[in-house]
Amino acid sequence: MRRYGGAALTAAFLTVTLAGCGTPAGTDGDLSDDWRPMAAAQQFTPKAGECHVIPEASSYLSSYSPVDCGKTHLVETFHVGTFTGALAARGTPPTVESAAMRGVFADCDTRAKEFVGGDWRSARLSVQVAPTSPDGWAGGSRSYRCDIFELDEVDGANGDSDRAIHRSGTLRNAVGSRSPLTYGCMNEDEWGRLRPAACTAGHQYEFVGIWTAPDRSYADAVRDEDAVHPACRTLVARYAKVPVDANLRYRTGTAYRFPSQELWARGDRGVRCYFWSGGTNVKRSIAGGGTKALPIG
Repeated sequence: MRRYGGAALTAAFLTVTLAGCGTPAGTDGDLSDDWRPMAAAQQFTPKAGECHVIPEASSYLSSYSPVDCGKTHLVETFHVGTFTGALAARGTPPTVESAAMRGVFADCDTRAKEFVGGDWRSARLSVQVAPTSPDGWAGGSRSYRCDIFELDEVDGANGDSDRAIHRSGTLRNAVGSRSPLTYGCMNEDEWGRLRPAACTAGHQYEFVGIWTAPDRSYADAVRDEDAVHPACRTLVARYAKVPVDANLRYRTGTAYRFPSQELWARGDRGVRCYFWSGGTNVKRSIAGGGTKALPIG
């Protein structure tokens, strides 16, 4: 009886207490509809026009720390795109050097030419695609960055590496403005590497253009000298404005440099072609020089 009576007393007390509280002004007594709606989740997306001190070809939020391009940095993002179609439907982002990324690299290639004002391969520059991280992909992000960066004067210029070096300032219009990064007249050093030289000074090499190699393995491509030299001779002829005929091989020698193996794996097939004097020192550019600049030797 004592337990029953205590419960009844408690119930009566709660009834009186709740009745005394009433409903606060401005409310309707229904707590379920008084919460503010949560903001929609926002996907992390990098921005074009930013520069970065971390050069890795992946866009991780944890390492996203852009800097002003006027300050020292390694890579510059000139475009941000979105994966679509079958690529976007994948469970994980495609790897940078996979065949699945060829079309995306081609898009960055085209946009890079617009950004620098010419073919970026005609300068000490390289391009990469930086897809969103696996965690970002799992969260719904499908963005990728198009990055451009400067290469080392020796190893990068000769296709031996594809590592970004520190620089300051944007690369916008770097080719169109004929910056010091663009290839021109050159000489070979004691290790067989091409180094910049003034065209009015004694030199033996001059950059003449880019030949697009067939899409095949890197090993097969670099072994096929019989395909590269004739293609480069044609570019020399166009550059110097001489006939492409049977005498062309007696007018010029040729040299070339393949892109680095890493850049080839990303999708680049651009081979840099050079006029070679055959050992004679030349003190002028052969550009537009005609048969006077390239006589039959």
